[in-house]
Amino acid sequence: MVIMSKDWFVLRVQSNKEDKVKKALEERILSHGMESVISNVLVPSEKVSEVKGGQKKIMDRKIYPGYLIVEIELDSDGSIPKEVWYLLRETPGTGDFVGGKHKPVPMARHEVDRILADIEGETEVPKAKIDIHVGEKIRIKEGPFENYDGIVEEVLTDSGRVKVILTIFGRATPVEFEYWQVEVV
Repeated sequence: MVIMSKDWFVLRVQSNKEDKVKKALEERILSHGMESVISNVLVPSEKVSEVKGGQKKIMDRKIYPGYLIVEIELDSDGSIPKEVWYLLRETPGTGDFVGGKHKPVPMARHEVDRILADIEGETEVPKAKIDIHVGEKIRIKEGPFENYDGIVEEVLTDSGRVKVILTIFGRATPVEFEYWQVEVV
């Protein structure tokens, strides 16, 4: 078998079991001695901060729930080696590859670079998980404008803030709040 190149492929897995499937797959790769052929198995995720019960928690959030990305060395004809195909497909919790039924489509290089850059950038400050969107009607939960209603004008995910248009003394006024100070009505 002549090995030509490595490519990244997307593998469907059971949703919410990505880490478990990744661990099982890595164990099978080691037990079958295929570390050189399947060199990377990744669950793309990012760190997000969330406020629950008044406490800020930092959590991992899967960027692509229900998928793993796998780096595989291809045969000389550019296909996935059969033993690799069977190893991946027979691992509990895995589905099929994204792409053609009998010939999976590798990821584009720019997609792989973006995902790897996101994963390597995990040392950055976690992003706030904000489930509020522009145009939604919200109510202020605390602070000097408590119980005021307004419309979301802008969501500032980097700072974890939301810009809201409130009517104060008959005038539309933009006011910024922490995302946990508001709730969708």
